[in-house]
Amino acid sequence: MGPLIDAERGDLALRLAATADEVQACQHLRYRVFYEELSAQPSEAARRQRLDADEFDAICDHLLVIRTGTTPTEGGIPVRGGTLVGTYRLLRQDVAEANNGFYTQGEFDVAPLVARHPDLQFLELGRSCVLAPYRTKPVVELLWQGIWNYVRAHRIGVMFGCASLEGADAADHALSLDFLAQRFDPPPDWRVSALPHRRVEMRLPGNHPINDKAALKDLPPLIKGYLRLGCYIGDGAVIDSQFNTVDVLIILPVSAINPRYFAHFGQPQENA
Repeated sequence: MGPLIDAERGDLALRLAATADEVQACQHLRYRVFYEELSAQPSEAARRQRLDADEFDAICDHLLVIRTGTTPTEGGIPVRGGTLVGTYRLLRQDVAEANNGFYTQGEFDVAPLVARHPDLQFLELGRSCVLAPYRTKPVVELLWQGIWNYVRAHRIGVMFGCASLEGADAADHALSLDFLAQRFDPPPDWRVSALPHRRVEMRLPGNHPINDKAALKDLPPLIKGYLRLGCYIGDGAVIDSQFNTVDVLIILPVSAINPRYFAHFGQPQENA
């Protein structure tokens, strides 16, 4: 499956992790970003090993963004072909159902959504992680190209997953959360709610104008990218105290993607 996923852009290359050591490299990179830069709270084992790891890593595919060449990249992790600077974790529905389900199930009630679309294959996206100096348009586009190649290779019909706003106080993100809830509310067939015991209301009370420009400015580039593609946003947010974030659910049916992006990344049914 590797050659179907691979992509390049300048001195950056993208491929799937091929060995346990490369999966561990992703876990090291995630630890550096989530725990050392973004103030997530590691367990004692994670702190000792300097790994962000869970039981899902063994069953997921892991996209690698590699800065090629022999010159070391500050903060990067050495892997075959260069230095790891970014990663994204992918979990297909058939693999999830053969194991312990989806990671997202711990925050959002995704089972009814999957059941409503028995003819579509779902793909969970998670653990997006890029070194600070590489949070640029070329890296984001390369990650998306890799995801899209994977979607075409596996005939995926729906992408979904948690996306995070930094900082665990929902009040700090009130304008952005209200904007997401009102502008990107899905039709009934695609609606998903946060688990009741974890749900945080996204909509502000009362009638008020929405300042789209201000709300968009405060959103992470990853979320803005999915909004441009045509995603929906789940009902309710979730506070993730471990990762010090407010999480929202992204739901992106392939059928909802704006067709203008296909000219750049490839048609849905075209071989990757």
